[in-house]
Amino acid sequence: MFAQIPTTDAAAVPAEAALLDVREQDEWDAGHVDGALHIPIGQVVARLGELPDEKLYVLCRVGGRSAQVVQYLVQQGRDAVNVDGGMYAWEGAGRPMVSSTGQQAFVL
Repeated sequence: MFAQIPTTDAAAVPAEAALLDVREQDEWDAGHVDGALHIPIGQVVARLGELPDEKLYVLCRVGGRSAQVVQYLVQQGRDAVNVDGGMYAWEGAGRPMVSSTGQQAFVL
């Protein structure tokens, strides 16, 4: 279904990459990548102008929502990559996360 969507493993995302997190606010608050841009999937089209011009690595919880966003961005001529496995894979790869609550970050 997402065969033509550019995809990468969480462990392969460059440390200084531009990250777009398309999860909902409660998911973001529980745990996210520090420095990532947060635009919930339902707001991406309306907020397209907020995205940086560089290559975007798109995250959600497991990769389904982010794959939809990557498909849309690629259709718009943007350079975007789906992070396979989403935040679960990010956490599993030992990549750093923070929470908005000050508590230990986790994937919701």
